[in-house]
Amino acid sequence: MNYIDLFSGAGGLSEGFLTAGFKPIVHVEFDRAACFTLKTRAVFHHLRRINKLDFYYSYLKGDIDRNELYKEVPAEIIDSVINAEIGRDNKRVFQRIEDLLSGDSVDLIIGGPPCQAYSVVGRAPLKHKKDDERTNLYIQYGRYLKKFNPKVFVFENVPGLLTAAGGKYFNNLQKYYKRIGYKVKAKSLNAYDFGVVQNRKRVIIIGWKKDLEFNYPDFEKIENKFYRDDIFNDLPSIKPGEVKRIQNYASETNAYLSSKAIRNGIDFVTQHITRPHNERDLAIYNLAIELLENGKRLKNSQVPEEMRTQKNTKHFLDRFKVVGVEPHTVIAHIAKDGHHFIHPDKKQLRSISVREAARIQSFPDDFYFEGIKEDQPRTSAFRQIGNAVPPLLAKEIAVKIKDQLHG
Repeated sequence: MNYIDLFSGAGGLSEGFLTAGFKPIVHVEFDRAACFTLKTRAVFHHLRRINKLDFYYSYLKGDIDRNELYKEVPAEIIDSVINAEIGRDNKRVFQRIEDLLSGDSVDLIIGGPPCQAYSVVGRAPLKHKKDDERTNLYIQYGRYLKKFNPKVFVFENVPGLLTAAGGKYFNNLQKYYKRIGYKVKAKSLNAYDFGVVQNRKRVIIIGWKKDLEFNYPDFEKIENKFYRDDIFNDLPSIKPGEVKRIQNYASETNAYLSSKAIRNGIDFVTQHITRPHNERDLAIYNLAIELLENGKRLKNSQVPEEMRTQKNTKHFLDRFKVVGVEPHTVIAHIAKDGHHFIHPDKKQLRSISVREAARIQSFPDDFYFEGIKEDQPRTSAFRQIGNAVPPLLAKEIAVKIKDQLHG
């Protein structure tokens, strides 16, 4: 069965569906760096199918450049990623999708429109805007439903979607999708219940054609007994700002990394890179780690005044936060600084690396996050990871949908 992925981001949602056996027709994404990530991942999946992953690994090691990698696959693999703005570019995207479909029908549409307008944190800077255009992106999503008429769709977003503006947007969304022929149901799911080592709640809206025998899936919670050390301990020690293209694993794999296919065959580490820090921040990090070792969390009001950069000591008190043993949520802010994602090892004294953030989100180690240029795209990678849907969560959703459609 095939699918169209809208608002694709780095492709976390798509990775889950692809791993479950669905076939992507097209990915549509506005961010150029994320489009390169999607293209590189599409190349990976193609090369894996034809047993030529050594070529992909050569790219990760820096032996060949991105253009050489892309030339190794049919042009339609690269062309299946469309860099476009959904809404403004719909006419062009529709035509490209029809060309790629070659007369086939669409089984599924998946996607998660930008969520800042619905999030509790994201609403504050938008209060002055009466009509934030992002709150109406569900309408643009619906135009793709009307155009390609899939059996089922999956719409992912933040829990705030259900309550923003007193529930107005969600109610309008339901009415609109029902009007164009779909039954609609939404549930808030926690990624931790699906094997992801973080508490990350997302609203998953599933719609299906009214004449289709289908029900919103029942998900059994996975007994998740894995924690921070299960995703960090095999990675080599690094210093702030250290940049190496590849590194060796520090130890053998473990039960979590193997069972969840995080370490899935690649025998070296990529993008285990972190941002540099100034001495003041490092001193605060050291203080935060020492407190956590004694079972306490650092509050911004406890930061010595001569080191404090944020004068507000009444709000956002957890500005500096060490990744504790308990599940730690990755948020989009990680692209701006690492203060909320301090590595627990005082000897390393840094924020977490790109690879560590990717693992918290359950991305496999052979997943490469691209930038605009062929460099180590640290900031771009953090942004893509922070906004992503965890692939393990996406895979469980995909499996349940596939079972019903095949059944």
